[in-house]
Amino acid sequence: MNYFVAVVLGLIEGITEFLPVSSTFHLIWVAKFLGVEQNDYLKVFEVAIQSGAILAVIGLYFKTLSKNILAWKLIFLSFVPTMLVGFILYKVIKDFFFTNDLLQISVFFLVGVIFIIWEKIWRKKKLTRAGFSLTVKEALLVGLIQSLAVIPGVSRAGAVILSLMYLGVKREEAAKYSFILAVPTILAASAFDLWQNRELLTTQQNYLLPLLVGFLVSFIAAWIFIKWLVNFLAKHTLAVFGYYRVLVSLLLLLYLFTH
Repeated sequence: MNYFVAVVLGLIEGITEFLPVSSTFHLIWVAKFLGVEQNDYLKVFEVAIQSGAILAVIGLYFKTLSKNILAWKLIFLSFVPTMLVGFILYKVIKDFFFTNDLLQISVFFLVGVIFIIWEKIWRKKKLTRAGFSLTVKEALLVGLIQSLAVIPGVSRAGAVILSLMYLGVKREEAAKYSFILAVPTILAASAFDLWQNRELLTTQQNYLLPLLVGFLVSFIAAWIFIKWLVNFLAKHTLAVFGYYRVLVSLLLLLYLFTH
C-alpha cells in the first residue's frame, strides 16, 4: 500500500466513522476502486485506522469521560454484547462479511430504507431523554443492536443512534452516546485484530508507516466531522443518510452487474 492510498482511506475513515453510513463499507469499496488488493493487511489496516478516529473522541470528550461514572457504567454495559458477538464471529466477519459484495450492498440499501421509513413514521415522536439516562436493560439492548454492525453496511453509529431514538433519546444526545461507545468497542476490535495479525506486522516493517499515516489522517478528519454531526443532527433527521444509502447502493449494484 502506498501513502496516497493510506491518506485516502484515512480520510474516508475519519469522515464516515461517526456518520450513520458504515465506515467499513466505505473503506472496503473505496479500496476496491483504488485497485488495492484484498488481503490480510488491508483488513488489518481498515480496522486499525479506526483507532485514529477514536483518539479524536477521547480528545473532544475527555472531561465527560473522566467525570461521569454513570456514563462509563452504561457504556460498559452497551459494549459487552458487541464484544461477545465480535469475538465469537471473528472468523465469519473476516472471511465472509468482508468479502461478500452483494451482502454488503443489500444491507447498506436495507438500512437506508429503514432510516427513511423510520423518520416518516417516528418523526413526531418526542425525543426528550438525555443520552446517559438509560436503564441497565436499555444499555444492554443498545449494545445488542450495535453488534449488528459486524456486517459491513449496517453502521455502528447508525445502529446506536437509531436504537437510542427508539428509546426517546434526543438525536444529538444519541450521537454523543454513539461516539463514546465507540471508544471501547473500536479500541477492543483494533487491539484484537492487531494481536491476531501480529506476525504480519512484525515481519513486514514496510506495513507500519502507511498504517501510521492512515491513523493520523483518520484522527484529524474525525475531529472535524464529530463536531459537524452533532450540530447537524440537532436540526436534521436521518432521512438524508437513508437517501444517500439507497442511491449509492443502486450505483454499486449497477457497477457490480456490468463488470
